[in-house]
Amino acid sequence: MQRRRRVEDDLALLTSLRRRADDLAVLMEWSAAGEDVTADLARGLDEFQREVEAAETKKMLGGEHDRANAIVTIHPGAGGTESQDWAEMLLRMYLKWSERRGLKRDIIDYQPGDEAGIKSATILLVGDFAYGLMLAEAGVHRLVRISPFDQAARRHTSFASVFVWPELADDVDVEIEDKDLRVDTYRSSGAGGQHVNVTDSAVRITHLPTGIVVSCQNERSQHKNRASAMKVLRSRLYDMKLKEQQARLEQLGGEKRDIAFGSQIRSYVLQPYQMIKDHRTKMQVGDVNRVLDGDLDEFIKTYLMKKASGTLGAPGGDDEE
Repeated sequence: MQRRRRVEDDLALLTSLRRRADDLAVLMEWSAAGEDVTADLARGLDEFQREVEAAETKKMLGGEHDRANAIVTIHPGAGGTESQDWAEMLLRMYLKWSERRGLKRDIIDYQPGDEAGIKSATILLVGDFAYGLMLAEAGVHRLVRISPFDQAARRHTSFASVFVWPELADDVDVEIEDKDLRVDTYRSSGAGGQHVNVTDSAVRITHLPTGIVVSCQNERSQHKNRASAMKVLRSRLYDMKLKEQQARLEQLGGEKRDIAFGSQIRSYVLQPYQMIKDHRTKMQVGDVNRVLDGDLDEFIKTYLMKKASGTLGAPGGDDEE
């Protein structure tokens, strides 16, 4: 049923593009005949351009799991409260972005920081192409600002990592044996109030062979939390398997690549000037508040276009102070 709906959506898009193109052709003919259709033509071209850009983005998302829901985990880097606050800012940005795109959001795990921010957070974004779009955000994000936690008002640099995995369909084979799992339960953490659990309903699962740890605490039922945590574990193990296969292929082919983990994909400079720069695409935006409020589509589309054309750069920091 999902495949049928997606095919129907593609056919509807194709029909709409053809209809708009025909309407614009008629307006062009009227204009050539001396009719005053300038306003209609301008409006029609704007609508046509928006629809074409949406179709282009869809075309670039042709990977095996690009249509899947996305599991997103955010971790602060070293730096204590400063980095934990930056991680929470990123979480807010992605929640705002997903709201703009009409994606359903589900916070699977949320570990608040000791003073401010978060120690980690995992969210599930549900909707078409959630994974394909969010994959553009995977990597290390760097923030430069005057710290609100520094009484001397000095400038600080903070880092946070964003990891993205597809939510796997039930028919994807990932073998997990019970003997390889350690399951711990604990009480959910939160800000307090009537919704704080008084039972050990939160679940933490450790996959012993790989050391992968996943947790879930958003449900009141321990059974539901375990099911959600297992979904995340399956996705992470599948992602690890794919990366191992890719590494073996690159080794056989003699391809040498720099290890990019630990170098930022994007820098967010709030002081002394305001600028957000993606180091892979070289795209820059001066309106930092708009981006931090979830307006990421331009960054994501540029990333997809560069990736599709083979001109995507490596992460790095060519604008260091």
